[in-house]
Amino acid sequence: MKMDFSIEETVKARQSVRTYQNCPLTAEDQDKISTYIAGLTNPFSIDVNFHLLENTSSANGEKLGTYGVIKGATNYVGASVALGELGLEALGYSFEQLVLYCTSLGLGTCWLGGTFDRSGFSAAMKLKTGDLFPVISPIGYPAGKKRMLDFVARWVAKSDHRREWNEIFYADDFAHPLTPTAAGDYAFPLEMLRLAPSAVNKQPWRIVKDQNAYHFYEVRSTKESKLEIDIQRTDVGIGACHFHLAAMERDLPGKFEKLEDTGIQATDQVNYLFSWVMN
Repeated sequence: MKMDFSIEETVKARQSVRTYQNCPLTAEDQDKISTYIAGLTNPFSIDVNFHLLENTSSANGEKLGTYGVIKGATNYVGASVALGELGLEALGYSFEQLVLYCTSLGLGTCWLGGTFDRSGFSAAMKLKTGDLFPVISPIGYPAGKKRMLDFVARWVAKSDHRREWNEIFYADDFAHPLTPTAAGDYAFPLEMLRLAPSAVNKQPWRIVKDQNAYHFYEVRSTKESKLEIDIQRTDVGIGACHFHLAAMERDLPGKFEKLEDTGIQATDQVNYLFSWVMN
């Protein structure tokens, strides 16, 4: 489905908000968010479960913690998905769609993959055994004044920088960069993907255009993560969301598929995930 807001304007307006007005969402905004969540789908046809929480939603009534990273937020949203192929990608896609919708409402959000009390949030969400729970986000009204921590966090994460086209988009193989001119109509979806957020701004996606398809790859992490979840697969799902919504906005035909063989010779540094096949 097409969005009722501009993808480009919303993607460029979205930024991580870490300091909020100390007040809960209005009943009207909560209803809008709940209704939007109820209608969320993803192109991988995988169920993603969303959990709207308040900061006193833990099992023992204590406040849900983010180790000081988030201040003033009263409302949070978490998402979980069953273990399975493309589950994390589907979660990243659906969660980012919600984030963009909240941005269009003037609400603040902030993807958090590690700096929160995972056990407290897990208990509040009443997760099932085997459910994957990679991320949460506060949802609220941005405070007028930012803390020094906000500026430091953006600087550390290099939030205002993105890789150039020749570092992430390729034509036919991983040796030849794809140019915006060669991408044609798809230059817009690819640019929206390039602007997508990711954990510590790694941008772990690599895209190869080959005849009638764009193949999506994940760059394998060289560092061991403290999390048992491959958060970078969630990041690729975020990028896929930007790409797909932009393609739909421009009426570009196609669909996501996982191919048995892309025919692209890849290195050990990348892992094939799925493809956008143009009709």
